[in-house]
Amino acid sequence: MLKFELLNNDPATDDGAYLGSHARRGRLTLNHGVVETPIFMPVGTYGTVKGVMPRSLHDMNAQIILGNTFHLWMRPGLDVVEKFGGLHQFEKWDKPILTDSGGFQVWSLGEMRKISEEGVKFASPVNGDKLFLTPEISMQIQTTLNSDIVMQFDECTPYLSVETKTKGQITTEREARSSMELSLRWAKRCQDEFARLNNPNALFGIVQGGMFEHLRDESLAGLEALDFPGIAVGGLSVGEPKEDMMRILKHIGPKLPKHKPHYLMGVGTPEDLIAGVQNGIDMFDCVMPTRNARNGTLFSRYGDLKIRNARHKSDEQPLDVTCTCYACAGSSGVSWADGGREGFSRAYLHHLDRCGEMLGPMLASVHNLHYYLNLMQEVRDALDAGRFGAFVQQFHADRARGV
Repeated sequence: MLKFELLNNDPATDDGAYLGSHARRGRLTLNHGVVETPIFMPVGTYGTVKGVMPRSLHDMNAQIILGNTFHLWMRPGLDVVEKFGGLHQFEKWDKPILTDSGGFQVWSLGEMRKISEEGVKFASPVNGDKLFLTPEISMQIQTTLNSDIVMQFDECTPYLSVETKTKGQITTEREARSSMELSLRWAKRCQDEFARLNNPNALFGIVQGGMFEHLRDESLAGLEALDFPGIAVGGLSVGEPKEDMMRILKHIGPKLPKHKPHYLMGVGTPEDLIAGVQNGIDMFDCVMPTRNARNGTLFSRYGDLKIRNARHKSDEQPLDVTCTCYACAGSSGVSWADGGREGFSRAYLHHLDRCGEMLGPMLASVHNLHYYLNLMQEVRDALDAGRFGAFVQQFHADRARGV
């Protein structure tokens, strides 16, 4: 089941600093709950968001999380998940879950996989077993996982060519077309198998086409003919320069069907999310908040912070003086800026990182995810109030200020 309500659009403005946007405020109703959009979705690759307790996800108002079809197929295996009736009961998460199709993971295997019309043959990265993943098998796996949103099996078009004779060069129009057309044929097979399985959830199609606008248009037209209930944009943030990513986003985002939810896969920085919203995107996911947290990089309202830097060794301030997450505000939820003093200091987090204590990346992950989720809450509030343009300007000014 999927119901998407478009609650309002950002009124286009042009005051010399802020050009009219395609930002939307929506509401997505799925089998396991309601999701207010625009939304960021924490990534739970193996059925868990790394380093974060499920209770913390609830506390920070995570409305929907991701699971990874490929990795859950490898471990623990479908027989285990099936015993629990799906991923929700297995990982004790009672809100919506989106699962990717495995296409990106297959792409990331590089020369370890062989793509054909039928599907992809590859060696298991876990035990070396020879495996074969097809659109039909992807749908079968995701039906067993019982995710609220199922993604079609696609080929993620790389930025750099994978052909031996042109390896290291930018993917050609011919290569990108071949990949995009294969994904469209796989989309139809996914749709047919999804229907045969009587899956009660929602299946999204994925727009591909590499860095070529006309291929993106053809991909979108093909998916629209199949009438998926939701549309995703894939094949971005795969190694291309930022200006190319934004060029494609600005081209295809505003063309996505107005009455359906729009999902930008695997993107990105806080600035990327805001640019996505401006171009009509409703849903985002990225490993960046948790991965960067484990590497000592924190996001804040006033720019990014490297907790390993010596300047933080004796700093009493929290990571972000305006933040109300547990790391910054403790159990009180009162920010430092509002007088709260229950949060953990930068000095303490610097110490934990230097000592390799696991609490360090756990607190950092809580903070980064809270920052991303709160950023989307602020976007929704701004859209509700009709002041999104002013919000965007303030967002960029704050981030440029620095910590």
